[in-house]
Amino acid sequence: MADAVELKAKGNAAFSAGNFPEAVEHFTAAIAADPSNHVLFSNRSAAYASLGQFEPALEDAKQVVELKADWPKGYSRLGAAHFGLRQWDDAVEAYSKGLQQDPANEQLKQGLQDAKAAAASAAGSMFGGMGGMPGMGGGGMGGMGGLFTQPEVLSRLATNPQTRGFLQQPDFMQMLQDINRNPDSMTKYLADDRFQMALQVGLGLSLKTDDRPEPSTGGPAAASSGQPAAASAAAAATPPPVQQQERQQAAPAPAEMEVEQERSEEEWELLNKKKEALQEKELGNEAYKKKQFDEAITHYDRAIELYDQDISFLSNRAAVHFEKGDYDRCIADCDTAVERGRELRNDYKLIARALTRKANALVKQGKLEEAVGIYQKSLTEHRNADTLKRLQETERALKETQQAAYVDLDISSAEKEKGNEAFKEQRYPEAVAHYTEALKRGPASVNSEAFKLFSNRAACYTKLGALNEGLKDAEECIKLAPDFAKGYSRKGHLQFFMKDYDKAVETYQAGLERDPDNQELKEGLLRCVQAINKMNRGEMDEGELKERQARAMSDPEIQSILSDPVMRQVLQDMQEDPKAAQTHMRHPDIAWKVEKLIAAGILRVG
Repeated sequence: MADAVELKAKGNAAFSAGNFPEAVEHFTAAIAADPSNHVLFSNRSAAYASLGQFEPALEDAKQVVELKADWPKGYSRLGAAHFGLRQWDDAVEAYSKGLQQDPANEQLKQGLQDAKAAAASAAGSMFGGMGGMPGMGGGGMGGMGGLFTQPEVLSRLATNPQTRGFLQQPDFMQMLQDINRNPDSMTKYLADDRFQMALQVGLGLSLKTDDRPEPSTGGPAAASSGQPAAASAAAAATPPPVQQQERQQAAPAPAEMEVEQERSEEEWELLNKKKEALQEKELGNEAYKKKQFDEAITHYDRAIELYDQDISFLSNRAAVHFEKGDYDRCIADCDTAVERGRELRNDYKLIARALTRKANALVKQGKLEEAVGIYQKSLTEHRNADTLKRLQETERALKETQQAAYVDLDISSAEKEKGNEAFKEQRYPEAVAHYTEALKRGPASVNSEAFKLFSNRAACYTKLGALNEGLKDAEECIKLAPDFAKGYSRKGHLQFFMKDYDKAVETYQAGLERDPDNQELKEGLLRCVQAINKMNRGEMDEGELKERQARAMSDPEIQSILSDPVMRQVLQDMQEDPKAAQTHMRHPDIAWKVEKLIAAGILRVG
């Protein structure tokens, strides 16, 4: 066995160097030492094919398939040999069988495509010698007009590793265009090595450089020819005898040959198990879609048993457990998938998917806080919009659950009393804390007296000078109890202290509509009117007036009035044409807006 390994290594080295006859010798000696090794037959088949000796290449390829019927590479060798012998249908059959073993094999797909194309081309035209090849008319150089416009020829140039780079060179492409326009100009390019190479590849002739054989694109006759491209083309212009002509017809190039590195039996066994496991996974997926959950689990179990290096099997089985309501098993599978995925350095998306699935199961179990943490871990692995949405929903549900669990109306009532005592003793920060706790223990959703807590806390904020916080509480109080006059009183006082006199007037008036005899609302309204009159008389301190105007300018309602083109014209008329201003004030809408500007301190009269 050691001799076979050494001989195989020598054969591979010779093949890589382009010395195919020597490679054949070494592979033959290796086969003699280890006649059951399918890789050796595969490599010798590649070497024969590279020499254009497709019949022995075919025999070796058949031996490969016989020794290892489930190895896709063997069918690739078989197809290439049939291809080189122009046995198109047999090549199609070989490549098709190979794809049954490995449907994703790109080399087999390309070989099948090439074989089908060659079969279709052969069925459409039969030609003898080069004078009958596509793109060529009669004999001589003139008969090659349009050769480099043929799709088959351009395809050979593009796929051959020795010529594909030429197509990126502008001067080479200009050369081809010149020849296509004027075939007689071909003679001036005969000295260009690139042209000779392109001509041989395009015509399907063998390639030889530095007296070393390269992978052949032609048949045996072409492989033995050492003529330059131009000489080969000239000889092709005179049709040879039929038998010689048939031997020189070059078969289109099979897929590029390469020797196969030997895999161990364990590696082949693992590959086969992986393929079988993927088939079980597909069966499991189909059963899952049909809601045949027990059957799906059976297939996923089998897939995991065959091949434990794909965590999608575990993740899919976890999904089935989830649908069955078996959340503990779902979580267990997800944990195993994450642990295994990290060991195998799997794609972060697969790990994130398993984490999200675990969090979903935790939500179903009511373990919201733990689920939030798992969703966050999933997002650190891979940021996914669906996972982010689930996280936000779970956070909201957790907050609501925590709030509901915290509710206790008895404790809420006790905290309210503590807040009242602290307020009476002018311990306002402490009072705020008690009222806040009372609202947590007795929120508006379960406490019909919650509006009073907002009112009381608004009074505390007023005493502390936290006017914006107090205003929010007063507005919440009015929202919860629109007929509670104290709420309007709280809000009006806060607006007065904020020097929003016009808004305070509106608040007091709204409260009086609900409680016309409320003395506190009446007094508040009177204070606002007096402040507005004082401002209009110019008795307000200049700094205070500017502060009030600046606050008014940030009011969206005031901004809307000042940006109104009609109101801008009215204000201009009030300065330049008093009579026109009087006319404008007859319109109720304009009069209201003017009064609004006066109350806000923006417009001064008198």
